[in-house]
Amino acid sequence: MLVEGYPGYPETMRSRRYEAEATSFTTNASAPTDLPTGPDPEAIKRTILETWPETDVVEAMGAAFFSLDAEKHWPNFATIVTTDEHDEGTPSMLSRDGVFRLNIGVGRETFQRLVGSMDEPEYAAFDRILPHPVYAKQLWISILNPSDATFRDVVLPLLTEAHDRLAATRARH
Repeated sequence: MLVEGYPGYPETMRSRRYEAEATSFTTNASAPTDLPTGPDPEAIKRTILETWPETDVVEAMGAAFFSLDAEKHWPNFATIVTTDEHDEGTPSMLSRDGVFRLNIGVGRETFQRLVGSMDEPEYAAFDRILPHPVYAKQLWISILNPSDATFRDVVLPLLTEAHDRLAATRARH
């Protein structure tokens, strides 16, 4: 879902909001899935590394972890996962062909504004900002397969916030 309350939400996107909400998904992991047209995990990884070249990336267990500490590789400001093994159960249904989840650590105000009022998130839905299925209490949000427009207009500013928050924390220590 494109996040209407997010600063910078483009006026032109308001009419497309309901299209994004109607993006289909299936509960049968082997059934075909209509994926949004948007960046794949490699394109997102390239974007992060081009935007913040100091980023440390560790890839393991079907996931990419983005931090600013080349020694400890933690804490992370974002992760990309392609498997459900990191979750409790399979809330995102990542076993569907081509499905991945981008996770972003944000500040409390951003978390509350974007997902704080969600009672029962549809964790398997595409192109929607959701609380992270496991780490929401740590103020992490997630999105499955963001569309090009959502990535550009919503996700990139969120990644910037996550990166800058971690960089500021590191600078204070």
